[in-house]
Amino acid sequence: MRAGRDGAAETPETAGAAEQEARPRDARVRRDAHDTVEAAVRAQLSKALGGVRGMLEAAAPVTAFTLTYVLLDEVRTAVFAGIGAAVVLLLVRVVQRSNPQFVLNSLLGIAIAAFFALRSGDAEDAFLPGIMLNAAYAVGLTFSILVRWPAVGFIIGSVTGDPTAWRSDPGIVKLCSRLTWLLVLPCVLRVAVQYPIYIAAGDQSGLLGAAKIGMGWPLQVAALAAMVWLLARGRTPIERPRA
Repeated sequence: MRAGRDGAAETPETAGAAEQEARPRDARVRRDAHDTVEAAVRAQLSKALGGVRGMLEAAAPVTAFTLTYVLLDEVRTAVFAGIGAAVVLLLVRVVQRSNPQFVLNSLLGIAIAAFFALRSGDAEDAFLPGIMLNAAYAVGLTFSILVRWPAVGFIIGSVTGDPTAWRSDPGIVKLCSRLTWLLVLPCVLRVAVQYPIYIAAGDQSGLLGAAKIGMGWPLQVAALAAMVWLLARGRTPIERPRA
């Protein structure tokens, strides 16, 4: 037995009640902010994509690389253009004191692409890491669906504060599986289109660049629109009423 804040004796029962009250409030706040699965997923997906600015920042370095190579036919110069575009965008974020996450992601992506291109001297190799990454995403996301742990479900877990409780509701599992399939589809389409171009004879860097840009944020926006449409059709409570 110990003294409470007001000097009164604190019993195990009152201590337990106090501890329950003092549990992390952020999970409760997140639940209050989104009372349905659909609302939570929409909010988290929008945050993950970074909005229009985040998607444009992801596309800018690749665009700079492709256009420079098509115009000058020089791999090293194209690499510098791509990295330079990412650095400029990062500096803008720093000056504005805004979140640089999406610029850093694009900078890392163009740095890896540059390594592949400079190592071989072929501009097409700059696009190989992206093809491999999309293939890995497609396999990983599909596997998560097949084992009934769809990746989108963890968005629900991040909102409720319990990463696995959503699996006890078959309706939520089914919804998350459908949403995860919509994330798989763009990855499969990118690989299906870009890999045959990559292995084709001749210099295909210009065509690869156009395919990567055209199947980048526009395809992501289309997938997001499909997810929003699917989410708009239902109102699945994040927490079921207790019996």
